[in-house]
Amino acid sequence: MKSSKIALVLMTLIVVASMLAACGGTSAATQAPAAATEKLYIPVISKGFQHQFWQAVKLGSENAAKDLNVDITFEGPESEAMVDKQVEMFQTALDKKPAAICLAAVDSKAFQPLLEKAKAAGIPVIGFDSGVDSDIPVTTATTDNIAAAALAADKMAELIGGEGEVAVIAHDQTSRTGIDRVKGFTDQIAAKYPKIKIVDTQYGGGDQLKSTDLAKAIIQANPDLKGFFGANEGSIIGVLNAAKELGLEGKLTIIGYDSGQQQMDAIRSGAESGAITQNPVGIGYKCVEAAVKAYKGETLPKTIDTGFYWYDKTNIDAPEIQAVLYK
Repeated sequence: MKSSKIALVLMTLIVVASMLAACGGTSAATQAPAAATEKLYIPVISKGFQHQFWQAVKLGSENAAKDLNVDITFEGPESEAMVDKQVEMFQTALDKKPAAICLAAVDSKAFQPLLEKAKAAGIPVIGFDSGVDSDIPVTTATTDNIAAAALAADKMAELIGGEGEVAVIAHDQTSRTGIDRVKGFTDQIAAKYPKIKIVDTQYGGGDQLKSTDLAKAIIQANPDLKGFFGANEGSIIGVLNAAKELGLEGKLTIIGYDSGQQQMDAIRSGAESGAITQNPVGIGYKCVEAAVKAYKGETLPKTIDTGFYWYDKTNIDAPEIQAVLYK
């Protein structure tokens, strides 16, 4: 009888142990989906914060993060000339082992070592706005800046009657956007308009005050100047300020890039002839969307063309133009 009781107790203990093991297995199984549903983290590193353009890109990236249920951070150096600071931001992002990284490079050549590190770690890099001189980024969401600047050159030629002196203020000679916009404009003038002379091209780092001083110096050195092309928001605001300070508002043919309240007001008033607008919200959205797809192993095109438009006072209020402008 005693041995029967002992056997019963042992049997009971075995059953209880089996139930506990089963419960433990169920608990582990229920925890696995929770880990699997953790949000992807994608840092978005822009060229800066000083222009409303980047705030519009930020809005687009935030919209994508919400739609795709991922976490992002959006940051950039205080100035688009701060290459070292942006490189440091990229390294910090890498250290966090994100699902992917979105990068608008200030310097198209400076990131090669870090891109190699990202590749080795299996972290996809998505370019936006400004590409880099590397095949490592999976794709780049950007404007065709050469074609867009060529359109600006065509408009300049049309507005000044196909001849005369013009000048260019751009943001830099290191980023893909700075290089391509100057190239697109100057190559188009050289190829199609032999009677138009580009008397000077200067770089103001996207800073309005520096661009104003450069534009004033160019205007004063070239009294027969007919037109001015500003290759980004900071550059064109500098040109507009210079024209106003020298009493030439409305007397020069001024063509800009991007938008912002001051530039839009100048177009409406006639101080600026027109501008090329990108789709900054679309750029921000597409880079985050591409980052998610890259993490999932989906195939992406090498470039995602986000489009551009010419706008002036005749179409600035059209719905399709208003949709891509920012204040």
